[in-house]
Formats: sequence, C-alpha cells, structure tokens
Amino acid sequence: MANVSVSEPFPIFLVANRYLIHDINVITYIRRKYNTTGVLIGSIPQVPQQNVFMGVPLELMPEEARLLVEKGVAHIVDDVNAHKDGLLLGLSEEERKAYTRMLEKQGLDAARAAQKRAVNRKEQSLQKLAQKNRGTENWNDIPDDMFSGPRKSKSKRKTPSAPMTPTTDEEETLFGSPANSFPTPAVSLPPSVLSHASSSHVKTPEEPLLITPTLSYPPLQLRTPPTTLDTATLPPVPRSYPLFAYLHSKDYFLLPGLRFGCQYTAYPGDPLRFHSHFLVNGMDWDEEINLLDLVGGGRLGTGVKKGYLIGGKEGTGGEVGEGAEDGVRAFCIEWGGM
Repeated sequence: MANVSVSEPFPIFLVANRYLIHDINVITYIRRKYNTTGVLIGSIPQVPQQNVFMGVPLELMPEEARLLVEKGVAHIVDDVNAHKDGLLLGLSEEERKAYTRMLEKQGLDAARAAQKRAVNRKEQSLQKLAQKNRGTENWNDIPDDMFSGPRKSKSKRKTPSAPMTPTTDEEETLFGSPANSFPTPAVSLPPSVLSHASSSHVKTPEEPLLITPTLSYPPLQLRTPPTTLDTATLPPVPRSYPLFAYLHSKDYFLLPGLRFGCQYTAYPGDPLRFHSHFLVNGMDWDEEINLLDLVGGGRLGTGVKKGYLIGGKEGTGGEVGEGAEDGVRAFCIEWGGM
C-alpha cells in the first residue's frame, strides 16, 4: 500500500470540547509516525451499539492533541467558529447562491429518484397481480362450489319455515352476477402495457428533498494555519501530562486506561502487535499517596500481568508546557506475593 502524503500542520477539529480528526490519511499517518492512536468513535446511525467495528472520526485525548500541537505538526481549528466565519465572510453572494442552487439540484434529483422507485414498485405489484389472475381466463374450469353461498350450520332444533323465493338482489349476491349471465374474465395486461400505462402518469416532482451535506469542503476553505505557537489555543491538559509526554518520548503508545482503573495504558509498540506493559497514573511531585492505592494498584497490575507505574515532574514547576517530559521520574510497582 502506497503511503499517502499528509501536509503538516494538519487540522484537529474542536467540537464540543472534543478533539476530532476526520481524514483517514491523517489518522494512519499519526499512528505510523507519531505513535498516536486515539479512539475511533464513528458508528452507523441505526446501529449505535457497536463495540468492535468503529469508524471515523478519531477522537484524541487532550494530551495527544496538545503533544501534536507542541511538536508543530498540527493546529487546533474551532469547528463552529470556522463554519460561521466561512459562511459569513469566506463566501461571496454569488458563491452562496451557487451553493444553494447546487443543494436544490441535489434535492430535486433525490426526489426524482424516490418517485422512480415508487413507480417501479407499483409496476412490480401490477405485474404480480396480472400473473396471479392469468390462470382464471377460462371461467368454465372454476368449480361450482365457488358460486354457492356459505354453508349453514346444522342446528339441533329444526323450525318449519315457508319456502322463500330469492329476489334478484339476493341472486346477484349469491352468484356474483345476474341470472343467465357470465362473469367478465379478468384481463392480464402484458408488462409492456403496464409499464407504459404507469409511466404515462409520472410527473416530475416540483418540490426538492431537503439535503444535509456531509462535507463542508467545498465550498468552505480552511484558513492558513498559524506559523507561531499560540499558548492560548493549546488544549488544556491534566496534571498527568508530563508523565504522558515522558513515556511518549520513550516511544510508548498510550491509550485511555479506564478499563483498568488508571489514567493510561502504556504499550511498547503498536497495540495491534503488543499487549500493554504498564498501568500508568501521573501525579504531582509533592502529592501525598495513599498506601492503599499503592497496594491496590500493584495487586491489580500484577493480576493482569502488567506493572503499576506512577510518576511526575520532579520539583514544583509552573505551568505544563513545551518540554514537559524533562525532569520526569517514573516508578514501577509490582506485587510479589501473587
């Protein structure tokens, strides 16, 4: 498979405080080059309970997004503001009208396709009805029982009654046609006639269907990414970020560790090839640690054949920023009694 080139810095879209990547080429690129896997969250609308086969978009942890931005290979794009600015300021009046006409044309094509499918279903129903009535062309072959009325149930008490002569209406009801007349056989039309008859009543829909575009490019264009790093736009990260950046600099893959009750799970290589080696929790250097947490983490890590790793940035440093992996120390705890 040929490698698709990805231009840097690529956009990471911020939607409702979630960092998303929609381009599959970028997703494979950051996994291959920057040891960043993220979590696929895309699912089919009618089958939302999918636990194995997820698709795009890819959601990044704030730590992953910040690390990519600090490396200068990505930039954050506020999705809502980008769409507002692009629709209001990025498009001229003629471009907006052309885009509206394009949506109307797509809606009209969709309406015509829906009407054509409805006509085809009607033709198929008429053809099935014609084939069903094809065997009743000779009415002499129909048994006499079909022309007789419903059988009367036998009753224990028999009451004498005078013979009654059926009227003309009753005869028509019982036999389906007046006396001394034969029913008109059903005519089965050939499919060509049915198709011509149905197509002669087809009218072009005047109201187009409403179309919701799945992509905003085109007509919108992404702005030129900033050349300098703006600290105000950096994703906010938790206090465990220095340990995250430190392990990432050691070529570890880090995934969310909620399933094991920790912050991250560390893999020595691609998670498709390796099992995780560590359950990771980041802490402040002067933070007090409960002894029960150490015991519980060590027992849990050993029980699932992993090590329990804790660590933090040495000293009381200020804000977390570039070079956060410097001065980080990590400690691995294992429970030897199991």
